[in-house]
Amino acid sequence: MDETRTAAELDQEAAVRGLLEDYYRDGKPPWDSGVTPPELVALIEGPGALTPGHVLELGCGTGTNAVYLARHGWRVAAVDLVDRAVRQAREKAHAAGVDVTVLCGDATQLDDMGLHGPYDLFFDLSCYCGIPLHRRDAYAAGLTKRAAAGARLLMFGYGPESFDDPISGVTADELRARFPGWRLTDVTPGTNPFPTFWFTLYRSATAA
Repeated sequence: MDETRTAAELDQEAAVRGLLEDYYRDGKPPWDSGVTPPELVALIEGPGALTPGHVLELGCGTGTNAVYLARHGWRVAAVDLVDRAVRQAREKAHAAGVDVTVLCGDATQLDDMGLHGPYDLFFDLSCYCGIPLHRRDAYAAGLTKRAAAGARLLMFGYGPESFDDPISGVTADELRARFPGWRLTDVTPGTNPFPTFWFTLYRSATAA
């Protein structure tokens, strides 16, 4: 554990974990619909689709998108903070007959899980936007450390205006600041009745 974190920061992290666990215990996580979003489908199957490689999903939930990616030829590793979600994701992958590595852990502490990469694609369906601000640089550093040259990050996030708390939400300006060595190549508004966005970031092929 990082002993430099303050008591208030640790309380924030515990509150986020508790909220996520509550959502999965109640069976109603709003981000885990059981349907692969068309934005990911377009990247995997659409014009100019990516060549299958290694992908890491951050905040995989019950495994819908990890299974989808595996079915389309990707070698998939997936991480979630909530034990219940991880168990369901493993069961879903087993039922689908696909090989997915699903680990329970913190997306800001990838070193602890033995995930070395490199990864050609990262997928994040509203994981980053719920991480306390003091842990977000660690998230970005973990992905950057594991990114293949030319890697992509496809991220769905809620805008800060969507929630009445000091933690949730993400903006394009924040991603530009927190992901040095990456280019934010696309920002597309989501279709939700509150501010949401799809962000695409590209890791430079020449970045160290």
